[in-house]
Parts: sequence; C-alpha cells; structure tokens
Amino acid sequence: MNYFEWFSLPISFNPDQAVVKRKFYELSKKYHPDFYINQPVEKQEEILEQATLTNKAYQTLSKPELCLPYVLTLKGLLQEGEQVQLPPDFLLEMMEINEALMDLEFDADVQKLAALEVEIGQLELALAKEFEQYARNFESLPEENQAASLEKIKDAYFRQKYVLRIRDSLNRFASR
Repeated sequence: MNYFEWFSLPISFNPDQAVVKRKFYELSKKYHPDFYINQPVEKQEEILEQATLTNKAYQTLSKPELCLPYVLTLKGLLQEGEQVQLPPDFLLEMMEINEALMDLEFDADVQKLAALEVEIGQLELALAKEFEQYARNFESLPEENQAASLEKIKDAYFRQKYVLRIRDSLNRFASR
C-alpha cells in the first residue's frame, strides 16, 4: 500500500497539508501501540507496522522535497541509481557556474561571489516556477497528458538536484 492510499488521498505533488495532518493524527491515534499492549504479540507487531507506516507516510507527504521523488517513484519514473541525461544547454550553463566557483577558489572576489549568488537564486526560482507549472494541476489532467507532464517534472527535479549541489558548494565556499 502506498502512502497516498494509506491516507486516502489522490496521488499528488501537492497534497492538501490540512488533510495530511488530520489523517496522520487520526491514524496515529487508531494505531498507537500503547492501546494494544494487552493484545497478542502478532497483533502488537501488526499495529507497530501500521504505526510505522503512518509515520513514514506523514514524513513523506508533508515535505515537498520527499513527496516529489516519491510520486515519481510510484509512477515508475524514478529508479535508484538511475543515470539521467540532462539537457546540453543546462549542462553548459552549470559548467560555466562551476568554473566561476573554481575561479573564486583561487581569486576570492566578493562582487563575483554576490553575482553568482544572484544567478543561482534566479535558477532556483525559475526551476521552482517550472515545476509548479507542471505539477499544479497534475491530478486533474487526463491520463494521456499526465505522462508528458511527469517527464517534464522528472527533468525539472533532476535539474533542481544539480542546482542544489551547486548551491551547497557555493554555501561551503561563502562560509570560509
């Protein structure tokens, strides 16, 4: 059973957080191990599994950074260790940013660092907007249109991950 089914929700990149929280409290109360302390061991183990499932579901569905890859995995678009081919123009832009970071290693320049911060911030914002555009009405799309939307979301997800690694490098550099 997937987390959306467990919480009686449709698969979504943006599940209603009020419903997620309400279902979490409802299921946490229903499957709290303390209420089954006098039950047979098998029943206690079953309840513990359901409590664990409830906690994992809540953690995933309440955090967009966990929900996005979870939905892509459910839809069969994300496999562990998968190698993704990113667009060449995006990779070229990332190479230029990485080179600028390396240049800053040898020649610290506050203005260049600030400009790089702005550029990365703009990239992050553009990717967030792109993701929002594809994910906003995903659930209401006809099924034949969902596949194309999922591919675009997957592409945006991997580009976001790449930019996040660059952001981490920039943050490490800036903290020196």
